[in-house]
Amino acid sequence: MQHEAELRRIVASDPTIAALIAAMRTFDAPDLWLVSGVLFQTIWNVLEGKPRGHGILDYDLFYFDADTSEEAEDRWIKRAAAHFAFADREVQLRNQARVHLWYAKKFAIPYPQLHGSCDGIRQFLMPACMVGIRPAKSGIEIFAPLGLDDIFDRVIRPNPLWQGPPRLQYLVKAKRYMQDWPPVRLTTEERA
Repeated sequence: MQHEAELRRIVASDPTIAALIAAMRTFDAPDLWLVSGVLFQTIWNVLEGKPRGHGILDYDLFYFDADTSEEAEDRWIKRAAAHFAFADREVQLRNQARVHLWYAKKFAIPYPQLHGSCDGIRQFLMPACMVGIRPAKSGIEIFAPLGLDDIFDRVIRPNPLWQGPPRLQYLVKAKRYMQDWPPVRLTTEERA
């Protein structure tokens, strides 16, 4: 996949991401991935010469546990708060097996039942956000179902999985990204 080596270099040289990956190795939540903002925004910061951490609001971790009770997720969230207490921003851990249970109520849009954390990554609003990493025996494993070009090209476009007009959340996020990283451009063109 194009840009994988550069992503690996950037995340390995970022002390926050390196610390999160190291801590993930000893946190036993099933199907655990560090996803989205901390990754693509770190790359944008490097490309734009912005300070490390610029624009990054939190650190999102996805896991997938068949126990979809709120109580089980709350136990994992409490464990994560203690395990990742060193982080300089909030670590948000979410069970992807539960998202379909609350998403429609929160956003008034249906959401499919997922079968793994990577399914959750596929559901992000734009391809530039659709990236996750996790520890591997040697380094990290990368999951980017639509590739990394939109991240490195600084392009925001709607996720082709979503039908209909762009969602309000998409437009809100796109506006923030273009303010924080001015070279980022919005397009409705699908990637060839």
